[in-house]
Amino acid sequence: MRVLGIDPGLTRCGIGIVEGSPGSPLKMVGVGVVMTPADMALENRLLEIDKGLNEWIALWNPDVIAVERVFAQHNVRTVMGTGQAAGIALLIAAKAGIPVMMHTPSEVKAAVSGSGRANKAQVAQMVQKILNLDSIPKPVDATDALALAICNIWRGGSTDRINQAVEAEKSRLRKLRG
Repeated sequence: MRVLGIDPGLTRCGIGIVEGSPGSPLKMVGVGVVMTPADMALENRLLEIDKGLNEWIALWNPDVIAVERVFAQHNVRTVMGTGQAAGIALLIAAKAGIPVMMHTPSEVKAAVSGSGRANKAQVAQMVQKILNLDSIPKPVDATDALALAICNIWRGGSTDRINQAVEAEKSRLRKLRG
């Protein structure tokens, strides 16, 4: 499975591609950041994010896109910008027919480090270890995108198996009913 993790943001939108499956070693395929200047008009910033994400999707052809779920913060401008960038990612995925999974920051932290309260440095160190990288990708938005992709592979795989089992049981019951 190839997962494109997206850590949405207007100034820095982290992108990370990870390949693998639950129970086997994971591999980083690519990592980067789409950056937009704070003094650029909002619509142009969103357009730049759109262009950047579309380039990564065309280049790497992910099976799934994992996006960080926007959470409440005290800074409304930050939440709005993050939400707008996340919306671009969701729209691109829908247009491309790529399934989307959304994960909260605490879900990602728990999946990668074992604790939903891990700090950024702990998550970054675990991403480095899990992906067997020589160094931690910079900036932190890129590392967070890789953590999202890892989380999705590990959690998404079990969710898929549960959904498959439920569908198989429904199918079995339909056959029994005739």
